Amino acid sequence: MNEVKSALEIAAVDDSKFVLLSVVGSVFCCGLDFDIIVKHLKYNRKRASVKLEDTIKNFVNFFIVFMKPVIVSVKGPAIGLGASILPLCDVVWANEKAWFQTPYTRFGQSPDGCSTITFPKIMGRAAANEMLINGWKMNAQEACDKGLVSQVFWSETFTQEVMVRIQITSCNSCVLENSKALVCYNMNVELKQANERECEVLKKIWASAQGMEYMLKYVQNKIDAF
Repeated sequence: MNEVKSALEIAAVDDSKFVLLSVVGSVFCCGLDFDIIVKHLKYNRKRASVKLEDTIKNFVNFFIVFMKPVIVSVKGPAIGLGASILPLCDVVWANEKAWFQTPYTRFGQSPDGCSTITFPKIMGRAAANEMLINGWKMNAQEACDKGLVSQVFWSETFTQEVMVRIQITSCNSCVLENSKALVCYNMNVELKQANERECEVLKKIWASAQGMEYMLKYVQNKIDAF
């Protein structure tokens, strides 16, 4: 998260007109690494939970306030924060084999990435609850139908399709930034407040004995399955 944030900080002040967020490999993002989180929480739960909360809050807030358009190219699974961050971006293109899931309750976690606000607004409350509470695994076409994804392309030609459609390079950067600012004007305060609430709840979960126990159980189940 800190590395992505640092890259965005550089992009915010250089002469680029937009950011293309993609990955090398077949997985877009698996979300938070609970193995690492558990290791941090083992020694000083209260201090570590505050640090983790600040990291996630700052990461998400940077997407909220970032002025240049962010185009996302999703070539594979987007899980947890990897999926919840997508509505904070401006255009999301997906490979037909991509899928999206926010199985927070299975991890003993609560939603993040402002998804408690963005998911109901985008896909409706019922579908949002299926994602955030029941952990619905949504394929690329379903994600497009629900508004989480802008367009879906064939796997074989995905990269070419993305590059062909990046037409905003010829636009005036001032026009791009002002257009995005107008679209986001009425949402940013609400998003920041949602991010604050979500991170506060996560901090409480991480600082609790019950939350730690649930995460340890999840990590242990992963090890046993492996």
